[in-house]
Amino acid sequence: MSTSTPPPAVLVTRRLAPGVLERLAAHCEVRHHDSELPMPRAELLAAAAGCSALLTTLDDTVDGPLLDAAGPALRLVANHAVGTHNIDRAACAERGVAVSNTPGVLTEATADMAWALLLAATRRLGEGERLLRAGTSWAWAPTFMLGMELSGTPLGILGMGRIGQAVARRAAGFGMPVSYHNRHRLPADLEQGAGWLPLDDLLAGSPVLVVTAPLNAATRHLVDADRIARMPRGAVLVSMTAGVVDEEALAAALDAGHLFAAAVDNFEHEPAVPAALLAQERAVLAPHLGSATVRTRQAMGDLAVDNVLAALAGGEPPTRVTPPPTAAPPSSP
Repeated sequence: MSTSTPPPAVLVTRRLAPGVLERLAAHCEVRHHDSELPMPRAELLAAAAGCSALLTTLDDTVDGPLLDAAGPALRLVANHAVGTHNIDRAACAERGVAVSNTPGVLTEATADMAWALLLAATRRLGEGERLLRAGTSWAWAPTFMLGMELSGTPLGILGMGRIGQAVARRAAGFGMPVSYHNRHRLPADLEQGAGWLPLDDLLAGSPVLVVTAPLNAATRHLVDADRIARMPRGAVLVSMTAGVVDEEALAAALDAGHLFAAAVDNFEHEPAVPAALLAQERAVLAPHLGSATVRTRQAMGDLAVDNVLAALAGGEPPTRVTPPPTAAPPSSP
């Protein structure tokens, strides 16, 4: 009697775009948490047992206990995101488990969302819609709901990776001079005419600031109350990365009138949003919609699957994340 080797098991922790699971199911035993809500921790630990790969999202904490629950068969954690701050990469490296992400495919959609939030904040669209929906009496007047004009206004970008560069490209259509801060200055061909500045100089010279820096140990609350205070009075701040901007400090700066407006798409303790931010009329708040287009989420799912299938075939995942450095990270992005 012949026996066949069972297919490798892959845990998918969230409902994904149409067609993604079918690609996996053709090669693997798929354990699927078919929900738009995160897996409860106990269920996650139980379902991971014996898996060869985990296809996770930012809401899944991938740490030593989860890796141990999966066991020695685990080869890859494929994060359905660009960020990997939910993953203990050192613990993965110690166990010989690769980590991958989904860079590139969500760049344009996220940059579009940054500009949508920037326009909404500077032109007070949230306030205006709430006024109309509430049935509040209003009349056009030369001084009614005046906003901030973007054309020709200097734009600062904190974090000039793929998304930051895409935000900068869009600024050309508004005639906005662009400055940026990164840990390292970019090659001239990637700067697109933008000028590198030290962080505090960038803040001081940016009446409009878009934050796209990734969250890590060096960038958590990098933009705190002191740094927000360095921005010009009446500035606008758009945050596209959870945890880099101190949300309580942001609300306080709005409350004090130091900032004209702010917009946030990604929150540090999702799905919770600080009450202090919810109370701000000049805060435009979005429920983590940066990559939320049909085409982009399909591409993210497909790329995550590409990584899983490559790892299970003994190859190199196409967007494998390099192991964490052993040295302490720098103090700013």
